[in-house]
Amino acid sequence: MAAGHGNTPAAWTAVSVAMLGFVVGSVALLQVPTQMTLLWIGLVVATLAFPLFLVLSKLGFHSSEH
Repeated sequence: MAAGHGNTPAAWTAVSVAMLGFVVGSVALLQVPTQMTLLWIGLVVATLAFPLFLVLSKLGFHSSEH
């Protein structure tokens, strides 16, 4: 593995957005009754993390020089 593997602004941003989506989805599942709208919002936010990573990497934020 390369030194600093995954330690870039694009990677950190994508992981943070995915984690936020999973937290929102988890909170929705803990509600009684389950909040399906909040669950779907969490799933959409989590799935937006990968396209966000691709955009940020194309913009040059996937290098450890930032």
